[in-house]
Amino acid sequence: MGVVCFDVKKLVYVYLVRYAEEQQDLALLSISTFQRGLKDPNQLIRASALRVLSSIRVTIIVPIMMLAIKEAASDMSPYVRKTAAHAIPKLYSLDPEQKDQLIEVIEKLLADKTTLVAGSVVMAFEEVCPERIDLIHKNYRKLCNLLIDVEEWGQVVIINMLTRYARTQFLNPNINESLLEEGNTEGKTFYPSDEEEDEDEDEKEKEEKKAEAMAKRKPYVMDPDHRLLLRNTKPLLQSRNAAVVMAVAQLYFHLAPKAEVGVIAKALVRLLRSHSEVQFVVLQNVATMTIKRRGMFEPYLKSFYIRSTDPTQIKILKLEVLTNLANESNISTILREFQTYIKSMDKDFVAATIQAIGRCATNIGEVRDTCLNGLVQLLSNRDELVVAESVVVIKKLLQMQPEKHSDIIKHMAKLIDNIQVPMARASILWLIGEYCEHVPKIAPDVLRKMAKSFTNEEDIVKLQILNLAAKLYLTNSKQTKLLTQYVLNLAKYDQNYDIRDRARFIRQLIVPTEKSGALSKYAKKLFLALKPAPVLESPFKDRDHFQLGSLSHLLNAKAGGYQELPEWPESAPDPSVRNVEVPEWSKCSAREKRKEKKVDKPFYSDSDGESGPTESADSESNSGSGSDSGSASDVSASASESEESEEGSESDEEEDKDEPKHNKKKLQDMKKPTHNTESEQSSEEEKKPQRKPKTRKMSESESESEESDSESSESESDESDSEPEIRKKKKVDPKASKPVKKEAKKESKKEMSLLDLDDFEPAPSPQVTPVNFMSSSLVTDLEGLSLSDDVLAPATISPSSSMKSFELLHRITGEGLSVEYCFSRQPFSPDANMVSVQLHFTNNSSSDVSALHVEDAKLQSGMRVKEFPEIEALAAGDTTTAVMGIDFCDSTQAANFQLCTNSKKFLVSIQPPVGELMRPVFMTENEFKKEQGQLMGMNEITEKLTLDSHCRNEHAIVQRVTTAANLSRVPCGADHECRFAARTVTGNSLVLVTVAIKQEAAQVTVNCDKMLIGTMLVKEILQALAQ
Repeated sequence: MGVVCFDVKKLVYVYLVRYAEEQQDLALLSISTFQRGLKDPNQLIRASALRVLSSIRVTIIVPIMMLAIKEAASDMSPYVRKTAAHAIPKLYSLDPEQKDQLIEVIEKLLADKTTLVAGSVVMAFEEVCPERIDLIHKNYRKLCNLLIDVEEWGQVVIINMLTRYARTQFLNPNINESLLEEGNTEGKTFYPSDEEEDEDEDEKEKEEKKAEAMAKRKPYVMDPDHRLLLRNTKPLLQSRNAAVVMAVAQLYFHLAPKAEVGVIAKALVRLLRSHSEVQFVVLQNVATMTIKRRGMFEPYLKSFYIRSTDPTQIKILKLEVLTNLANESNISTILREFQTYIKSMDKDFVAATIQAIGRCATNIGEVRDTCLNGLVQLLSNRDELVVAESVVVIKKLLQMQPEKHSDIIKHMAKLIDNIQVPMARASILWLIGEYCEHVPKIAPDVLRKMAKSFTNEEDIVKLQILNLAAKLYLTNSKQTKLLTQYVLNLAKYDQNYDIRDRARFIRQLIVPTEKSGALSKYAKKLFLALKPAPVLESPFKDRDHFQLGSLSHLLNAKAGGYQELPEWPESAPDPSVRNVEVPEWSKCSAREKRKEKKVDKPFYSDSDGESGPTESADSESNSGSGSDSGSASDVSASASESEESEEGSESDEEEDKDEPKHNKKKLQDMKKPTHNTESEQSSEEEKKPQRKPKTRKMSESESESEESDSESSESESDESDSEPEIRKKKKVDPKASKPVKKEAKKESKKEMSLLDLDDFEPAPSPQVTPVNFMSSSLVTDLEGLSLSDDVLAPATISPSSSMKSFELLHRITGEGLSVEYCFSRQPFSPDANMVSVQLHFTNNSSSDVSALHVEDAKLQSGMRVKEFPEIEALAAGDTTTAVMGIDFCDSTQAANFQLCTNSKKFLVSIQPPVGELMRPVFMTENEFKKEQGQLMGMNEITEKLTLDSHCRNEHAIVQRVTTAANLSRVPCGADHECRFAARTVTGNSLVLVTVAIKQEAAQVTVNCDKMLIGTMLVKEILQALAQ
């Protein structure tokens, strides 16, 4: 457990979790190690220790687990807080008595503003206390606003929870329509009979009264919070995750007004192009939706046509959807599709198609005869299964109008000799017995044939033979009396007790004796009663009482852990429970904050609040939580920046009206030429001890209020950040500043006049090109003044004298030819995504070398090489250089290739240090802080080291860091802190480095969304500083 390697630690953790329950005493010995890990500065180790500690299912350590979860819930890292949320259900399953304490932790984590934590804590809420709906009230609007930026599986959990929450807090948006439907359909069948049509006139008056009552009802007005939920979930219909789309679809189906539910149809149809498992779940839910909201999917009818490559279960579900969508307008198209499906080789699918034809015939009266004739034609099919299924469906259709179809009954009676499928034989016998009056000559003969084969029939067929015998005995006893007695005697000694009991029952009922009871008088009414025609319904008809998308809906049975979808409330609960009180200190205007610079600004200003009716009462809006660098949220930068720029410009326009004189004075000061600063240098130096802390304070306050400040205020803060640095250098090194003073004047004249336009990038100034004559420290300090990345070339950061060379080919291996390479840190002009590699060739042999070139590059996937132009000849003792470009795909894997001459080939490889995989970028302090706030959590790696005595000054640290990695210095107002920035060459990922010096120790922090590069870069910088 005391190993240093994190990968080995993870393997040990896995082993412990696996065997902890079996060997509890040994597992307890490791608890102290986990407790130490909970205090580790590395967030990954803290999270891993908590994860493993909560996974050890030993009841004796429950108090330790509870304490660890409480501490982790207050951790600075959102990743650790997320792990704490995951640990809550584990502890609850181990010891349910801890529920009250766990609810307190859940309540605390629900108030977290970071998107990384939101999904996990809602999952813990669902596992531990789903009935505590009051915990959601204050966080409802925040969850709605954060939803778009939560990870995908967190979105699914939150949406399902908010669906149940909304069903308890809002009114049914379709209440008026549902009441109207109930009034219209109550007590009526789908196809009214003649008697019912006569009664319609009497009911019209009642309906008119109901309509008047409905008109007097108060019109429905949707709650703004209900609308907020629908509005914020709608964009997620475009999610790449099918589970998220399905979750939003079920939310709209259960919560949205009927007119708005249609938006989910297109998204669900899109999911049908996914894997068969996804299709199966989606089609199950679509089949349920099409029963109540058929019109929603009618435009996408062709999307449900069946492909030959579909699995059987997908085919059957698509058949179900097509059948549900069938109506008078599209039935002809659907029946043509069904005709082709019957020719399929998949027998189960063919049987389902025949059943679908029968359902279409019962639901749409106009095509009933057409369907019946088509099914009768199938009776001559060679496939026995097709014929059998057709018989079963025809039997159900004939019950609707038997008198019109006696010919079909006769035709089916002839099939009894050929059909061997028990269900089909039983259906034919039932039809002949039920309508024996329509076929009086055929029925006795069928009974005679069946009596011969009675002992060999299946049980279901034997029962129908008994029924046929009883019905014929009651209607035609002369011809069938002996046959009936014979069949009853056979059944009396059958092996199946159901058949024996049925035979005794029928004998006592139809053959009256002295012992017979009163029931024998009613034998005809019992056996020959008119039976209603069966209603062919969809198997998905009653599934909508389960929440769509749930396992219970898929299985059509209540699964473990399923929570019922609540009924709509009759009256709306109090909406004020979702209001969040705004603290008094956050209500002061931005203008007052600017006047009182000594007072720290609160994070939320008036411009942060959203102006919509739903979010006005909620101070924790999406943009507010997204840009909080301290909370390290994962809210997307593009969305928050666009909101902030709009809100900031509005607030500044108001302030410009109030303070026109103040702003004019500012602009005049900005446009003054720099020679004024020279003449006033002495006075500035006298004021410096007083002004320096003031400017620092201003920059801090402006960086905290980035959201409410306009672009002009950002440029002012940049100027105020960089001024103290320039003045400091002028005081320390006046000689170095003299040669560049005139050039600085000209540059500042041009740049100062453009400071009002942040987005404008001037062309590279010709005065700045001879930067190699400047001192590196001055160049570092002047970086913050440039408006363009092109003004200072990357070469100024690491002069060529400090470039480290690597051996590519030794002179012995190369038979006199030696090659060294270095990374020039210059942009590779043919391709900006390639790293520029400079090769230095030396011919140590006594003969000339000719045709130097590169061949047969063996590269990892994605890597590319741009060869240098062929060197025609290299004389003995001569040297030459060449430049080639390599795209390493932001990895340190070696690029292998052959270096060839006219007669030899040498296999060589170039492996880059991680510091050479990036190019410097220039940014202000405010931009650095903002980007760093977006790259917290798992994207941050921090390490500490002790500095040698000769490496404790700022100049030495900057020199060593920029030598180790191709980074650019970022201006920093804080003492004892150095900041650097770069982007990876291929992926353009931002890399931010901070070195904080505390007496003899230093802390190196790297923020990068590529964790591997960040980890390797930290090691490189630590080695450079430790040398």
